Amino acid sequence: MPSERRRGGAAAASAAEGDGPARRADGPATGRGGTEPSRRAGASRPAPAKGAPRRPSPAAGTTGAGAGTGAGTGAGQDGAEPSRPSRGSRPDTPGAGAPPPPPGRAGGGARGAEPAAPEPVRWGEARRVAARTVTAAPPRTLPLDRALHHVLAAPVEALTDLPSFDTSAMDGWAVSGPGPWRLSPAAHGILAGQAEPAPLSDGSAVRIATGARIPYGATAVVRREHAREDGGTRLRLTDAAPQHTAAHGADIRPRGQECRSGDQLLTPGTPVTPAVLGLAAAAGYDQLTVTPRPRVEVLVLGEELLHRGLPRGDRIRDALGPLVGPWLEALGADVLVTRRLGDDAEALHEAVATTTADLVVTTGGTAHGPADHVHPTLRRVGARVLVGGVRVRPGHPMLLATLAGRAGAVGAVGAANAARHLIGLPGNPLAAVSGLVTLAAPLIRSRSGRPAPPPVHARLTEEVQGHPRDTRLVPVTHAADSAGAVPLRYAGPAMLRGIAVATHLAVVPPGGAPSGTPVQLLELPW
Repeated sequence: MPSERRRGGAAAASAAEGDGPARRADGPATGRGGTEPSRRAGASRPAPAKGAPRRPSPAAGTTGAGAGTGAGTGAGQDGAEPSRPSRGSRPDTPGAGAPPPPPGRAGGGARGAEPAAPEPVRWGEARRVAARTVTAAPPRTLPLDRALHHVLAAPVEALTDLPSFDTSAMDGWAVSGPGPWRLSPAAHGILAGQAEPAPLSDGSAVRIATGARIPYGATAVVRREHAREDGGTRLRLTDAAPQHTAAHGADIRPRGQECRSGDQLLTPGTPVTPAVLGLAAAAGYDQLTVTPRPRVEVLVLGEELLHRGLPRGDRIRDALGPLVGPWLEALGADVLVTRRLGDDAEALHEAVATTTADLVVTTGGTAHGPADHVHPTLRRVGARVLVGGVRVRPGHPMLLATLAGRAGAVGAVGAANAARHLIGLPGNPLAAVSGLVTLAAPLIRSRSGRPAPPPVHARLTEEVQGHPRDTRLVPVTHAADSAGAVPLRYAGPAMLRGIAVATHLAVVPPGGAPSGTPVQLLELPW
């Protein structure tokens, strides 16, 4: 379905590069973004005539979908960017609010005139709002084979000494005293897992396997390559054996070498990796107490999207369906499903109103065009918009809203855990990535109990142009042993070529940054 709202990619890229005000910053990839007047889902109200000003109403908070923490009212979703006159909107001047309502159009709400969009918030404030919107979910106990990729909600303390008895660190012979030694007549020697072996008398030796229990009386283990049997009755060191080969305690792992029973091995907040599972098992655990991963549903919007094959006609490939779910998983969420809803306002309303997920993530439809149904849907379900736009490029039409909570929530913590949330990502691929690192990452981190990563900074190796008023996120490569961050090409809002090879996103302040400027780097979750 071709429409004028799919154009403007070059203008969007120009805005992201700081070449002056853009007509639109997020649009072509899913047909979303822009500053067109919206129409409420299910309504038959025609779009305003060309040249007519957008009709605001009182603050959105009066409808249940108003701005919450960190978001005010006034300026439109697109902040200081000009609207598209051909779509019936008036260019806004930087810092100006929405135009006054026409006579007789006072009021608002889902049944009245369109509410004014919340004023976009600064990038850092948007991240803080997302982080403090939720608290960690109540802990639960999972068996080891289901705990991977969660976060510990309780410390892991050793339930036994590790090792729990003196063991051999090598294949060879357990010996008692200085050599040469009399060989024990044991046919196979001492193997791992056997019962406690017989004591070893002074001047004797017996074959032993790695991990086997050291017999009482043994003073060292001699590695197999450092000794030879002489006639089957005596054991002697080879001429090439290193000095102190048979020194007291050589190649013996003493009981409790790694830890003693009761030692704290891991602290709460530690991500459960395969190594953590191995340590927990060695310390005697069959299950772990963890913070549950938030359950997420992804809704991909846009009739113009193809889900296989080459782009054709006015249809384009969906890049976000394959990208968003795995990105959320890497952040610490469990993605229940990715659904493709096209531009069906009723399907979107039903999906949001009936979701059982902790978080809904939509792609596209966050602006105010005739097929942008996210804001109208939020008003229909009585959602509260916490972030209604962010002063960041690309990705400024992103949003965060609180949906109705689960029944039975008790207390502030219970209410925070019971609430469901929706993050609306712009439709352009890199703009959507901006929304993932700005809103999804801190929210999922708080919900899953993950600690915030330590800040990373590096100096830009070349100048990066910025937006006059907004923060800009730019794909870069940065090695851990290097002080420099190398900006990458293909950093336009509709592009993924840069982020596909990037190691970080550089946070470029308004106005840009010359070469050598230290900037914050956001690590990608892999």
